[in-house]
Amino acid sequence: MIEIKNLKKIYNGVTVVDVPHLIINKGESVGLVGNNGAGKTTLFRMILDLIRPETGEVLSNGEVVAGHENWKNYTASYLDEGFLIDYLTPEEYLYFIGGLHQQSKATVDETLVKLSDFFNGEILKKGKYIRDLSKGNQCKVGVASCVLQKPELLMLDEPFANIDPSTQFRLKNMLKELNRSQNVTNIVSSHDLNHITDVCDRILLMEKGVIIKDIATSSSTLKELENYFGVGQEAGELTKDI
Repeated sequence: MIEIKNLKKIYNGVTVVDVPHLIINKGESVGLVGNNGAGKTTLFRMILDLIRPETGEVLSNGEVVAGHENWKNYTASYLDEGFLIDYLTPEEYLYFIGGLHQQSKATVDETLVKLSDFFNGEILKKGKYIRDLSKGNQCKVGVASCVLQKPELLMLDEPFANIDPSTQFRLKNMLKELNRSQNVTNIVSSHDLNHITDVCDRILLMEKGVIIKDIATSSSTLKELENYFGVGQEAGELTKDI
């Protein structure tokens, strides 16, 4: 699904991402974890061709992402509120996204009914523009727009950060169901180790732009990550092995 080759990004002489090789297979649910400044968002933006690397390339289904368009037909992403059109209402924005994917208003409405629990009565028919919503509710709109697109690849950057506990639970179930029933490839970053290990069957740990560990999620993964982030480089459980 995704293959990264010799990908490197440098800002002001500092290497912020350096990934020699990485493969994410179709149908995998992958979590990306790391402290602030680890390079997670920069990596996401290069996968989505939002910024260009100094060296290397990203391939999606065998096609180079940079300069090509086909991958956009099956990829949905929400990294932050900058992905939204803030002067629209949620309904206007979601109908707009649906229209880009040749969906009628009635088809969009069918999907929105299925998302009613996720919205928790806080999004639709409130007469608010997206810019007037809380960051958590903006995130709900962003995630809903991704679901509308019926993607094969879904990328979310810190989706649990600003939403309430009930919505976190619903989002986790949604991601699991998309992966299980539709074989959607999920790539999700999060600082919440409980959520990310619950949702993802594979964890990538980044530090200073480098993926220092590629972990198949097991019953011990959460403890392993907690040990690492609890005592930093003194944690003996995680070593560079990829």
